[in-house]
Amino acid sequence: MKSDVEELMPRLLPVESCDADEFNLNEPPRNPQEYLRQVQKEASLFPDVVVAQIDPKKLKKKQSVNVSITGCLAAPQGFSPSLKWQQQEVSKFSEIRQSVNKHRQHWKAQFLDDNVVMPKTEDEDGWRRFCLGENVCLDVQLKEEDNVNPGLDYVKTGFPPFLSIVSKLNQSTISAVLEYLIIWFEERDFVPQLGRWLYALLACLEKPLLPEAHSLIRELARRCSTVRANLESKDDDRLSALNLVICIVARYFEQNDLADTD
Repeated sequence: MKSDVEELMPRLLPVESCDADEFNLNEPPRNPQEYLRQVQKEASLFPDVVVAQIDPKKLKKKQSVNVSITGCLAAPQGFSPSLKWQQQEVSKFSEIRQSVNKHRQHWKAQFLDDNVVMPKTEDEDGWRRFCLGENVCLDVQLKEEDNVNPGLDYVKTGFPPFLSIVSKLNQSTISAVLEYLIIWFEERDFVPQLGRWLYALLACLEKPLLPEAHSLIRELARRCSTVRANLESKDDDRLSALNLVICIVARYFEQNDLADTD
């Protein structure tokens, strides 16, 4: 039963040769020598070279993760938050994460209403509509009476990130939804629905970060800084939310090079 490989490599555990008919591979070995003979016999039944059969369809579309080291755009004068404000918000965010983790199993077990149909993880457009609503995704111009009394049509306005919803998301889905929303945000403006979902997903994102998540949240902070840099007034309703997202990414997730300084 000697192979070319066996002749080139020294044996670490020499075993006396024997006839293969002397033992049965289907029965447990009776002593150490017999065990080693069975190992030799099993090894001889396999080819020297094995080629894996890989299904390309099962490979992820993005195999490489490129993490940019570029920082955020500097905030206009008077637009960046104080260090004290950032520390307070990080403390609140940390408490919320602890509360979410503590009650996750309870909320995960709750049944959703019949009108809440969560998309599949790979349904990019479905998740954007679910989180942001059809009005935002389809750029529907609301009538004046709709703004006064929009009602609770979550299909049009987007489902809020209730704990009963986000607690059912695993880390893979959280990263996927985060990516879908960030891609959408790259070419569009900041809206309240987006801010609520970004905060909720970041609160559910586990540490230490995977490389994909690390790259995503850095891209998110940079995009927020770009939108902030183009604001015309410190009274803009978006400013506080943009500062908060940048603060969480930089201070809580320790991307310190992205942080605002006094």
